Amino acid sequence: MEQPIFHSMPSVFVMEHNVPEEMVTNLNTYLDAYLKKKKRKSLAHTLVGQIQKGQQLLMDHEDKKVEEFSNMLCSLGAHYINEFARATGVRYKNNKTVAIDELWSVHSFERDYNPIHSHGTKTMMGISCTTWTKVPKQILDLPTAGTSEYSLYNASGHSDGCLAFNYGQGHVTDIEILKPAPSFVLRPQVGKLYLFPSWLQHMVYPFQGKGERRTVAANLNCWDIVEEAA
Repeated sequence: MEQPIFHSMPSVFVMEHNVPEEMVTNLNTYLDAYLKKKKRKSLAHTLVGQIQKGQQLLMDHEDKKVEEFSNMLCSLGAHYINEFARATGVRYKNNKTVAIDELWSVHSFERDYNPIHSHGTKTMMGISCTTWTKVPKQILDLPTAGTSEYSLYNASGHSDGCLAFNYGQGHVTDIEILKPAPSFVLRPQVGKLYLFPSWLQHMVYPFQGKGERRTVAANLNCWDIVEEAA
């Protein structure tokens, strides 16, 4: 019997990258100094994060301590577009250039959380990203989603402080009817960076205990490069 071909039909592409340790240190140095300033630019009025104990701050992506990180985000954004085109077979009429729309930090503490939401950019095609620069030990020690130790039952707390991407309606028993899970959960890790389309809905679970869960996030505009006629 000839072997059948099994086709997957992905709904979304998420790209993972490891931020160099030195770059994470520079981000934390910038933010530690920024937190001590009296004049901080809060983004709480534009973000849905329920951050009561912490802060949500606009960052200067052109600052020398942040510039290298910002350039890396733009480079990764361009790579994401190229990988998307390769994976889907799409050909864009014009080449794309990527630029930061906004860069911000989220300093969350016990019981702070971010309800389900998506991001917006100035361009129709937009990429968002997030990385962790500080993670409380109790979150680092959680089992990874998808492993035998991970469970959502019995008030396990295994999703505490985790990031969840949601790309469809579903239920935990979907596998019983041969339906892939419409979401996946990521445990925070210092220096781990994820890029995703800005339309992708996501949320952050609250956590319990001491410590700061610090993230740096950005929205990237994707512009067409239009060649001028000679």
